[in-house]
Amino acid sequence: MMFKLYFKLSKKLELSRSRIESFSKNAPNMYKVYTIPKRTSGRRVIAHPSRELKVYQRALVEILASSFEPHHCSFAYRKQLSIKENALVHSRNSYLLKMDFSEFFNSIEPDMLFSAAKVRNIGLSDAEKRLVENLVFWNKTKSHNTKLVLSVGAPSSPLISNFIMFEFDRLMYEFSKNNSIVYTRYADDITFSTNRKNTLFDVPNEVNRVLSKFYDYRISINSTKTVFSSKAHNRHITGVTITNDGKLSIGRSRKRMISSLIHQFTLKKIDSCDFSYLQGLLSFASHIEPSFIFSMKSKYGDEIITQIIKGDFS
Repeated sequence: MMFKLYFKLSKKLELSRSRIESFSKNAPNMYKVYTIPKRTSGRRVIAHPSRELKVYQRALVEILASSFEPHHCSFAYRKQLSIKENALVHSRNSYLLKMDFSEFFNSIEPDMLFSAAKVRNIGLSDAEKRLVENLVFWNKTKSHNTKLVLSVGAPSSPLISNFIMFEFDRLMYEFSKNNSIVYTRYADDITFSTNRKNTLFDVPNEVNRVLSKFYDYRISINSTKTVFSSKAHNRHITGVTITNDGKLSIGRSRKRMISSLIHQFTLKKIDSCDFSYLQGLLSFASHIEPSFIFSMKSKYGDEIITQIIKGDFS
């Protein structure tokens, strides 16, 4: 399958091939870099592409999307799927294993994309490879000798990363199916669950074997975040709590926080920042555990909750 990328991109952007080639040469350096706090500790580096580069990246995503389909076990960055659906498929299983990749996007390099394309019988000319490499990969140091990587912040990174992980997802799915295990991946979070005791303890070795085979450990597991859990303990998947009866919940701590903030709102003791945070929490609760919204309406009144959801800070 040949893509004719230059022709398609030229037509979509209404630009000449020479203009696209000229722009792409310096594209890996067109990023604004900043950091944000991680959920637990440390800071995450965000490399945000320039406005013009994002136009190119989004156009490229539209062209590649139909051929760069992710595996069905991959739940992130896909329409109609979210952390809720990712948690639901594990909700009836008693034993859980969670693993995280280290620096996921920044571990992915151009040759990994082209190897994945070859496996999927997707033909790219050398010129097309250079184009894709320049448009979707970031130069971390702006040095000519530095390997390019995917950035956290580019609209093209989700599609590329899901495509590159297809073979990993396929093998993890087959291994899991053969061992009565359920497997899903949500970006850099991978989850395994089962109702068979002690079955999950062999999984980390298999994960590492496959990562070594396909990526030579360039994509690796952050072992400090590997967690085994069961119904005897709290089970959390991508921010969603699974109760002992297999239902999804936002968790007790979030519920207490929401109730406290609503109470402060009724007393007019909440600032605009906390109000926006409360809105987000209510939206999350509505998606994951709608019954909690009803309980808040019963406690504080339908009018108050509706006012907050609509963003009326008066």
